[in-house]
This record gives sequence, C-alpha cells and structure tokens, in this order.
Amino acid sequence: MNVATADTAADGPRGRKPRRMLSRRNIILYGTLFVVAVYYLLPLYVMVVTSLKGMPEIRLGHIFAPPVEITFQPWVKAWAQACTGLNCDGLSRGFWNSVRITVPSVLLSIAIASVNGYALANWRFKGAEVFFTILIVGAFIPYQVMLYPIVIILREMGLYGTLTGLVLVHSIFGMPILTLLFRNYFTALPEELFKAARVDGAGFWGIYLRIMLPMSLPVFVVAVIIQITGIWNDFLFGVVYTKPDLYPMTVQLNNIVNSVQGVKEYNVNMAATLLTGLVPLLVYFVSGKLFVRGIAAGAVKG
Repeated sequence: MNVATADTAADGPRGRKPRRMLSRRNIILYGTLFVVAVYYLLPLYVMVVTSLKGMPEIRLGHIFAPPVEITFQPWVKAWAQACTGLNCDGLSRGFWNSVRITVPSVLLSIAIASVNGYALANWRFKGAEVFFTILIVGAFIPYQVMLYPIVIILREMGLYGTLTGLVLVHSIFGMPILTLLFRNYFTALPEELFKAARVDGAGFWGIYLRIMLPMSLPVFVVAVIIQITGIWNDFLFGVVYTKPDLYPMTVQLNNIVNSVQGVKEYNVNMAATLLTGLVPLLVYFVSGKLFVRGIAAGAVKG
C-alpha cells in the first residue's frame, strides 16, 4: 500500500454523505404529494367505478366499492342512446360537432398567432408595441362582456347559429394568449440565427418557414394543448353561438346530466362525462413531455 492509499484509508470515505430515504424532508414532500394525488384522483376513481356499475348496484350506496359485475352498457348508452332533448342519439353527434369545431379553430388560431408572434419578435413595425399591448389587454377581457356584440356581428355576417361562426369566435379569442406565447418564444431564440438568415438574403416567409418553424415544435405543442383543451371543454360559446343540431359535446353532456325526465342514471352520466373529457386527456398524455419542454424553453416567459 503506497502513502496516498494509506492516507485515504486513514481519512475515511470522501464525498457527499448519502441522503436517507426516510428523512423528515422526504416524508413531508412525498406525503404531501400523495395526499394531493388522492384528492385529485378520488373523484376520477368514483366516476370510473360508477360508470361500470348497473343501477341496482348503484342504489346500494357503496360509492367507493369496485363494481361486483362490470357492465359497459352505460358507456354504450351515453355514446349512442342517451336523450338530449328530442334527440336520442347520445354524445356521438356532439362528438363529431366538437371535432368539426376544434380542428379548424386550432389550426387557424395557431397559424395566425405564430406569424403574429414571429413578426412582433423579429420584424418590428411602426405601432408594434401598441398592437401587442392591445392583444394583451384582449386576453384579459371577460368573455361575457362581448357575448351580445358578437351575436350581432355574426348575425350581420350570416354566420350566427353555424359551426363556421363558432370556429371564427374561438380563433379570435385564442389569438391574444397564443400571440403572447409565440412572441416570447421567438424572442428567446438566438438573434444571430435571424441576422445570419437576413445576411444570406432570406425574407420574411423564408426565415419563418425554414428556420423558425423547425425550431418551434415545443411551443406549437403548448399552443395545441391550450387550444384543444379550451375549445373542446367550452360550454358558453357552444350554447350561445350554435343551435341544437350543432351543439358541441359539452352542451350535450349538460343536457344529459341535467335531464329531469325518467330515472336519474348516474352510471350513464359518469360515462358521458368521461367520454367528453377523453380527447383533451389523451392529447395531454401523448404530448406531455413536449409541453414541459415548451414551458421550460421560454413559452411563458415575460
């Protein structure tokens, strides 16, 4: 054994002392996380188990008990047989209405807002700050203030009571917050890339399509999740600006749950609620990592 080895052995092991798994800090941290998780997951658990029970079992009152006999009939009825007013075709019609509303609204609002944010970040024009300020103010105006004026505008345009009118409303109301997201994200990108592209002769659309878009996947995912969640879950605009045949899924869900005719079928109501929330939930789980990347990359930095 040489001198260095002998000195190391004499001094003992070096480096940071390993943390104990059951330290007071870990117990408090994980205990709090567990309580919060139970708080949020317990209602979901009740909804799932209730949707898989028959009405005789539900009447027994054991709300937290798992189903003795699993049945998917409530899901079938919620999708294709539940009555919403005079129509008894379940949520299926509302689902396709929501798809026809959400897809064009998301594409249109994100396409315009991304160009707005890119222009405000890299192509400053006269009055850009005033324009940006107006957009930010618009993001915080309550929707209820503008309900009736928009009804008049859509009526004069011949779009009131149509899906096209509702798509236009969702696209406009999503513009302020999305423009803020894209503007802050593009501002955080290295300015040298923009300047180098300008030196090489690239113009407005060339830089946007060839440089900015390929680097902006995280913020686009953030925008898609925000828009899909907001538009798919919207009730107010759907019930105000459309008619019964074109109601989105959330409005039909309200009609099913608040129906006062016949027996209150809690299992069908729970299944209908889960079906309505399934799309934004799947979108978030599929793109959750990119959502976190977009937040961390500066999508919501001021």
